[in-house]
Amino acid sequence: MNTHAPTTSPISRFPVPELSGLPEDIRSRILAVQEKSGFLPNVFLVLAHRPDEFRAFFAYHDALMDKPGPITKAEREMIVVATSNANQCQYCVVAHGAILRIRAKNPLIADQVAINYRKADLTPRQKAMLDFAMKVSAQSYAVNDSDFETLNQHGFSQEDAWDIAAIAAFFGLSNRMANVTSMRPNDAFYSMGR
Repeated sequence: MNTHAPTTSPISRFPVPELSGLPEDIRSRILAVQEKSGFLPNVFLVLAHRPDEFRAFFAYHDALMDKPGPITKAEREMIVVATSNANQCQYCVVAHGAILRIRAKNPLIADQVAINYRKADLTPRQKAMLDFAMKVSAQSYAVNDSDFETLNQHGFSQEDAWDIAAIAAFFGLSNRMANVTSMRPNDAFYSMGR
């Protein structure tokens, strides 16, 4: 029998600002996210510790994750989940896993991708995309022309390769900051899209 009462752990090891004390543009963005999702994802409050970096982070995030193109929003989330697992980032695997379940309309896919994307129910194209993303994430120094040729064989252009690489690289930064700050995923993420 579990005799331990649940505890509420801090969402960051750094100071978390009060919403009311944030610059108006950041506060407005956070409130819009809260209204849309029904809760306030911890990443917004944790990164608001440094307002200028918050703005830069989310501007680049939006440029990468919200753009139209042949790589779908669900596939972009697959890149985040697979590489975040490799980087052992609990926050990003849990939060982006929830987003992936919703965008893919598939309650199993995020868990499959997080555990071992090579055995997930993905298309050969998606597996090639994730192979490239993982190489960028862990061994970018080893990326070579044959990697681009493989992507091209699966219908990815050079610009698509840039997108895949940029998402993997950007979330390498995100993963590391989430780990250093000890950012905790919101409980709401665990049940989203299931």
